[in-house]
Amino acid sequence: MALAGALAGQPVGAIAEALAIPAPASARSGKGWTGSLLEIALGAAAGNDAAPDFPELGVELKTVPLRGDGRPAESTWVTRVPLDPQQARMPWQQSVVCAKLSAVLFVPIEAQRDRWLDRRVGRPRLWRPTEAEAALLRSDYEEIMARVLGGRVDEIDARVGGVLQVRPKGRDSTARSAAVGADGHMTWTGSRGFYLRPTFVRRVLNRLSEGRGHFPPPARGATLGA
Repeated sequence: MALAGALAGQPVGAIAEALAIPAPASARSGKGWTGSLLEIALGAAAGNDAAPDFPELGVELKTVPLRGDGRPAESTWVTRVPLDPQQARMPWQQSVVCAKLSAVLFVPIEAQRDRWLDRRVGRPRLWRPTEAEAALLRSDYEEIMARVLGGRVDEIDARVGGVLQVRPKGRDSTARSAAVGADGHMTWTGSRGFYLRPTFVRRVLNRLSEGRGHFPPPARGATLGA
């Protein structure tokens, strides 16, 4: 938290320069790059999709691009939806989704800047779901997994779920995964991922901010620690 707090107010370009990490030519071509940059800066070590980014702490790192009014610019990626029946039967408490959302370090990033490398890092927020929030997450997960196991994968779209939503996930629209079909036999369908709804993330960040803004004034002369 101390290191994440020290990054608050810094432009992502300055962080990349300090760490000698090349920056993509544009925000579009570097989608996901900012999150990877912060993982390196903060020492995230998981390196895979099945464990939190800081496995020794049980903490997941999520960068959230925020508009000027504090609204997240997009849904927040969590993990892939398990479509294999054996994995889909995993109860909530043993699921990858639960592991990744048990503790999350949210780091806001400015979403609106003409020069995308000038976008500043915001104040970090460490979130552990309240009992009510955990119940909402679990309910959505169980509803979605019931549809997966019931051969109703094609009924699942971004409208399903109150705080979790499902959206296509893959390098392109041709990415396919095996799943139970409507006739009970395995079939091929598009890969999908779990995302946190922007409205939910906004409520969480506003609650944790305790009235303080998400972004501090630009720090003059600040340097990254070794």
